[in-house]
Amino acid sequence: MIVDVHAHTPTHRDAVPDDERQVYTNWRNDRPVVTTNTWAEYDEAMAAADVSIVFNIAVDDPVAATGLPYPPERCNDNTIEFVRDNPSKRIGFMSVNPTVFGAFDEADRCREQGLVGVKLGPNYQNFDPLGEHALAFYDYCQTHGLPILFHSGASPIREAPLRYTYPLVTDEIALRYPELRIVMAHMGHPWSRETVVTIRKHPHVYADVSSIYLRPWVLYQSLINAVEWGAAGKLLLGSDFPIANTGEAIAGLRTVNDMLEGTKLPRVPDEVIEGIIHADALGNLGLKVPS
Repeated sequence: MIVDVHAHTPTHRDAVPDDERQVYTNWRNDRPVVTTNTWAEYDEAMAAADVSIVFNIAVDDPVAATGLPYPPERCNDNTIEFVRDNPSKRIGFMSVNPTVFGAFDEADRCREQGLVGVKLGPNYQNFDPLGEHALAFYDYCQTHGLPILFHSGASPIREAPLRYTYPLVTDEIALRYPELRIVMAHMGHPWSRETVVTIRKHPHVYADVSSIYLRPWVLYQSLINAVEWGAAGKLLLGSDFPIANTGEAIAGLRTVNDMLEGTKLPRVPDEVIEGIIHADALGNLGLKVPS
């Protein structure tokens, strides 16, 4: 089974009006990224995946932070409605800001509505990931078996603090909550070494490879670090839709050794690459296969 663990909920059920269309030219070097998209476009982007994990990010100003045009109060409802449309192919994660009043009530509501995990971006949501409110929320997630996918590493958003997404922050969280299942997005790029040594030591901490193939040297460094530290089995497939689609992510991983021709640099073994593509992501995160 191929599971794409990192995709953002599409912004529109049907066609996107011209005056709402959002296009960014600084997120990829090879083409613009359209961040307004339809349910049908999502399905096309996920065609190479058997199942995808989908979520929004709960921020006060989503347009400024992420380029997504939905209002904050629709963050989780959009995901709930989208997952219900095709529950055999989509698994929904909620998003809340742990420092906002009512965060735990919203998490309870989302659980009741079928969302089974959490997406957090402390840099976008502007909360200290080791603060009192955040720690209380991690305890809640550990108690209720909710895996958390954290944004880890760099962001093009100037206002997003890098200190909140440095991978060693995740080590501190995992030490406090050893049964909490965690995914570190983007292998914490560009800090893949720090990500690798973190996922290596914690049984329930993983990393996804979303977007790293867009930078060939980062991709190679990240995967070879995982191989040399014996942590390649902790890597999960992700596309970061709408930045990329599942097929692009798979094809990108398979190009990791292309630039090594004529060098003596070690290759990333093919079985490692295929192991990421076919990883048991749902089992690792304690999630059921949708039916």
